[in-house]
Amino acid sequence: MSKKVIFSENAPAPIGPYSQAILAGNLLFISGQIALKEGVMVQETIQAETHQVMRNIQAILQETGMDFSNVVKSTIFVKDLNNFQVINEVYGSYFGENPPARETVEVSRLPKDANVEISCIALKF
Repeated sequence: MSKKVIFSENAPAPIGPYSQAILAGNLLFISGQIALKEGVMVQETIQAETHQVMRNIQAILQETGMDFSNVVKSTIFVKDLNNFQVINEVYGSYFGENPPARETVEVSRLPKDANVEISCIALKF
């Protein structure tokens, strides 16, 4: 199975020793994305922050010719589960009738003091 590092100019560069994503065969493993845009955190509202996270994921998917319909699994990390409903509404707006499997986990802190971080696994058909 081949392994290829994926990098999109339209998503934030990694802030540590990891890749934006790895394509292994037909599986794309997208690292956790936070709401960085041009090096600045988007945190005006939880909606704006979640939309930016999803746009970052979208840019990485597009780099491999995929879109959200290819996502089979995602993990959402949130700093405050009280934001779950709002995050869930924004997240859900990016998927059609058959959203991926998912879990949501509350954590004490995220990189750059983000309120939400999302990672995904996608399958290239």
